[in-house]
Amino acid sequence: MITLISAMGQNNEIGVDNKLLWDLPTDMKHFRTRTQKKTVVMGRKTFESIGMALPNRKNIILTRDKNYDISNFKNTFLAHSVQEILDMHEKEIQKNPEYEIMIIGGSTIYESFVESATNLSLTFVDANFLEADSFFPKINFTQFTEILCTNIKKDKKNIFDMKICEFKKIENIA
Repeated sequence: MITLISAMGQNNEIGVDNKLLWDLPTDMKHFRTRTQKKTVVMGRKTFESIGMALPNRKNIILTRDKNYDISNFKNTFLAHSVQEILDMHEKEIQKNPEYEIMIIGGSTIYESFVESATNLSLTFVDANFLEADSFFPKINFTQFTEILCTNIKKDKKNIFDMKICEFKKIENIA
């Protein structure tokens, strides 16, 4: 499985200045739970904005920089092309059919994997963010079936209503 996981505003907004647009503890808990003990793939800018390797995950940083230094980070590896990650994924699937790679951003990385995605794990934030400079790619949702969707009302900790949804690609779409 190749899963794109993201939260986005009403116009597919995901970030500004390499930072998230919101602080939504329920979404962050979902992200941690959903990516735990999995392989996460992110671009260099996303990695640098997080500032560390995500614990309890295999971290793959996708960068064109062949000399990018990750020597201070455990469980962190470099990849230099989308094809390199797809080939690695194919090898892992042979060993474990349930193997899942989680694509965690940013926008260029999502765009690179949108055609390969077999699953989507998306949080739809019920707000517009005019300051956004980073966007999740447009998805043809007719290629996916909704597996689960949970509505979450805003509260003291989560300042926006949101909906957390899981989608699976429909097989054999012509």
